Amino acid sequence: MQKKKMIFAISILGIVLSSFLFYDKYFPTNIFHHITNGDRFLIWALTTIFIIYYIQLDSNPQLAPLALSNEKDGAKENDKPNTSFRDVAGLEEIKEELQETIDFINNSQKYTKMGAKIPKGILFYGPPGTGKTLLAKAVAGETDSTFLYASGSEFVEKYVGVGAKRVRTLFEKAKKEAPSIIFIDEIDAIGAKRNLDSNNEKDQTLNQLLAEMDGFNTSETVVIIGATNRLDLLDEALLRPGRFDRHIYVGNPNIKAREKILEVHTTNKPLCKDISIHEIANKTHGLSGAELANIANEAAIIAVRKNKNKIDKDDFNEAIERVLAGLEVKNPSILLKEKKTVAIHESGHALVSKILKTDMVQKISIIPRGQALGYVLKFPEEERYLMTKKELMSKITGLVAGRAAEQIVFGEITTGAKDDLTKATQIAQEMVCSYGMSSLGNISIDEYYVKNSFNIIREEMRKIIDECYENAIKIIEDNKIILFHIADLLMKQESITSEELDEIFKQYESNANCAT
Repeated sequence: MQKKKMIFAISILGIVLSSFLFYDKYFPTNIFHHITNGDRFLIWALTTIFIIYYIQLDSNPQLAPLALSNEKDGAKENDKPNTSFRDVAGLEEIKEELQETIDFINNSQKYTKMGAKIPKGILFYGPPGTGKTLLAKAVAGETDSTFLYASGSEFVEKYVGVGAKRVRTLFEKAKKEAPSIIFIDEIDAIGAKRNLDSNNEKDQTLNQLLAEMDGFNTSETVVIIGATNRLDLLDEALLRPGRFDRHIYVGNPNIKAREKILEVHTTNKPLCKDISIHEIANKTHGLSGAELANIANEAAIIAVRKNKNKIDKDDFNEAIERVLAGLEVKNPSILLKEKKTVAIHESGHALVSKILKTDMVQKISIIPRGQALGYVLKFPEEERYLMTKKELMSKITGLVAGRAAEQIVFGEITTGAKDDLTKATQIAQEMVCSYGMSSLGNISIDEYYVKNSFNIIREEMRKIIDECYENAIKIIEDNKIILFHIADLLMKQESITSEELDEIFKQYESNANCAT
């Protein structure tokens, strides 16, 4: 805007000066007698140039959105990635499922003879960090296809028509450069369910996407791959066969997949001979591929920080703590009374979890990390896909045991159980609303009924958590001597390993009572 004003002022000044010079040419005065004809011509020429430049500047719609004057393709620069299935560890079932699509792109004639059509769309859904983008790149790499990447948010604009135009541009480009893979990450940004309250521009963008996916020419080998963390948010029209024909769940890896992922991410790292990838995989239950990659990288950084030539077991253990529990707080200013409370709290968790055998306790610590003043690292002894009601109740009992220990020892409770109560409440809610494990019977309750029957559901959840809390109180009362032993050791050395915890329990084996 400032530039335009300046050009305008120079143009006006030039016009005024040119007018005077033109007048002086035919009606000479003494004012401009020193100006030659060459000077006059130069001033007239410069004035003309500035006027033309100003007119061109003015014809540019300055109030138009930047996206219209500098239109995106709706995708990043086309690329043929070098990624292949060799770079994707684990996910063997998914890779096998995608082989058909890859073979169709590479050898489309044999499928066309049988009247088969290429799947138009593949939708990857699941938690973040599980390898959805990597899988899409691998499909493009295996087929030597053009990989067109776009994020769902790139199509969302407040200006009407921009998102729809970007969708058209993206699909036109894909058809020109076939065979090609269109990958739309976070597709829920444009594919969310339509309703009366939704944004008109977003609806137009979604309608254009639906039209483009329907309008594919069967002779063109173009496959669209979408990725989302929230399948439940997507519009039904987007999910139907003919658009996204295949829905593939990409979940967190199991122990075998975690081993393969860790092997990939430690290939170029110097490891000590005593490191067991299986043991690390066992300690990282429930973590995604991205988190495992982060652990391997953190272990390498820690080893460099300590001036080591190789990464050892301690580096990996510290990296796991760093990722799961957060950054260690150096020189924390914690009162002695608070430290004792944290020691009792964490000892309560460890004691009850050990007795009920809900999870294997890996480490207990009262060294602050992140926002936590202390923590207990636990992981299951084996991969589990089904949980009984008794096991879920035991998990809740272990979660509320920290607060129960505070109540028994100090006669009052603190704010330290915030995260424990959140997790316990979530399990209790799933037991009542999803698993039919309450007095309401074998029913599943959706969100609508949860909102309208909250008091009834809340009462059922409270009963479950209260029962678990009473059980935790009983277990701790019966094994108070072990609780104090663990807490005293924590106060001395600030952390206890699983081996040290086993030694403590061996001393009191005859006295350790288990209440169920």
